[in-house]
Amino acid sequence: MMKFQMTIGSAVALTALLAALAGCQKQEGPAETAGKKIDQAVEKSAEKIDQAVEKTGEKIEEAKEKVGETLEKADAKLKDATRSDEKK
Repeated sequence: MMKFQMTIGSAVALTALLAALAGCQKQEGPAETAGKKIDQAVEKSAEKIDQAVEKTGEKIEEAKEKVGETLEKADAKLKDATRSDEKK
């Protein structure tokens, strides 16, 4: 009978301990809430930075194409000017 009472007492104590631990884990304190908000803000910032980098890369490619076209036109004009100077 004594062994049965100790087993029941141990089971009740274990149940109470598990319930207390489960209750502690469900509640978030201000530090956890702030940490989650910081994580979200960092994630959003990283996304915006990635978008800005992508747009900047696109603009650089566009500028590179324009510079290439301008150089080709300038080269053609120089060749024409050189040819007309040679004919004179």
